[in-house]
Amino acid sequence: MGTPDFAVPSLQVLVEQAYPIVGVVTQPDRPKGRKQVLTPPPVKTTALSYGIPVFQPEKLRDPAALEEILALKPDLVVTAAYGQLLPTELLEAPQWGCINVHASLLPKYRGGAPIHHALINGEKETGVTIMYMVEQLDAGDILSQRSIPIEETDHVGSLHDKLSQLGAELLMETIPALLAGKIQPVPQDESLVTYAPNIRREDERIDWSQPAHAIFNRVRGLHPWPVAFTTWQGKPLKIWWVEVADVRHDAEPGTVLNVEEDGITVAAGEGAVVIQELQPSGKKRMTVAQFVRGRNMEPGERLGDGE
Repeated sequence: MGTPDFAVPSLQVLVEQAYPIVGVVTQPDRPKGRKQVLTPPPVKTTALSYGIPVFQPEKLRDPAALEEILALKPDLVVTAAYGQLLPTELLEAPQWGCINVHASLLPKYRGGAPIHHALINGEKETGVTIMYMVEQLDAGDILSQRSIPIEETDHVGSLHDKLSQLGAELLMETIPALLAGKIQPVPQDESLVTYAPNIRREDERIDWSQPAHAIFNRVRGLHPWPVAFTTWQGKPLKIWWVEVADVRHDAEPGTVLNVEEDGITVAAGEGAVVIQELQPSGKKRMTVAQFVRGRNMEPGERLGDGE
């Protein structure tokens, strides 16, 4: 059971290791892009390429949908970024239970956006946890974990790809040990729980009063989706990438300090950042060099002013 790209390596490795997959459950096809073209989830596309039956219930708790899945009589349910909580009846049905591949070192970062929040919060490491599923979100006993360092160059896209592969590798180590009765599940320490809820629009807004490194972390923690933004001349301005600049100033946060083709330097609460890629309202993503040639941003202007 899974939906986005993150879950694909886990499905692929189960197929490659010849586990008999009786069915794949994923979210319904959704409209995508500006033209709102109805698009299948990546897991559906992968499953169909292997000839595996696919089920796409709008709501898993719908009695007819649940009955259809239970009729498959799975011995083990594996989930990875499926997108719906599993009802008790399904959690209790498989002989070996339901296990989940989660992109954090639980009990840290339970929820739907663990990769984003780990980066935004400036964590130095993250990882993957495989745990039993229970009714409470990401709260089940831990079966296995593996950590990796977060590099300074990492962003959501790069870390997502690393963790999705790591999750598949860990799954292949965990399932044989689980079926052989060699794993002692470890309860999560509730005193250490933190949450990583889905990103809201207000989370995407850059707060220029923060230190430069915190702004850098927010930008990379939202790159390449959903992308951080500020405002310029009253319109949204997406900020795709910044670097931290070793610049001292006494300007108000958000003040444009310098405009060059290799970067726009903007004052932070502490230090400054250099914008390198951006996207004006109604335009495509572009380098600063492309932006500067076509638009007149001047030193002294404020980004995010009046918010």
